[in-house]
Amino acid sequence: MKLFPMTWKYALSEVRDNQVIRGLLSILRKLKSAPDQEVRILLLGLDNAGKTTLLKQLASEDISHITPTQGFNIKSVQSQGFKLNVWDIGGQRKIRPYWRNYFENTDVLIYVIDSADRKRFEETGQELAELLDEEKLSGVPVLIFANKQDLLTAAPASEIAEGLNLHTIRDRVWQIQSCSALSGEGVQDGMNWVCKNVNAKKK
Repeated sequence: MKLFPMTWKYALSEVRDNQVIRGLLSILRKLKSAPDQEVRILLLGLDNAGKTTLLKQLASEDISHITPTQGFNIKSVQSQGFKLNVWDIGGQRKIRPYWRNYFENTDVLIYVIDSADRKRFEETGQELAELLDEEKLSGVPVLIFANKQDLLTAAPASEIAEGLNLHTIRDRVWQIQSCSALSGEGVQDGMNWVCKNVNAKKK
């Protein structure tokens, strides 16, 4: 008769263990089914800066055939628990006035610069300054990709930052990242910064 209390204890212990396991499985199922937090990213820059190549690199797509973007491209990329909806808008002069149509609800601005095209640094700096003055982009974190670092004529990111007076930006977090959209070098480092700062912004 003395065996019954012990058997009863084991039974209770087993029930508790099963409840714990069921609880853990339930939590895991919820985590698995929880949708990634959506982030709206605006990808801008002058024509031929490498925006579409960068976007295709992020989406792990073929980059051997790139044509100038006449309107816009949009791709969704999963990264670090986020669903990044990246809007790539054409950078030709005639298209730039339409950039403002895409400013609404932007979480992060990514601005791409052709680091090897020194003749257009003044033009690209002016466009960036105008974007930073836009009310709808007020306080939005900005990542500047100093692209085409694979070219020998590319200016280093530090030189571009100085030339564009990025150190005077006080109303938002910003970062300049050297990269090559062609090889992919530096791209992930930039996107890690994006995810980190979106997380901080949305908390």
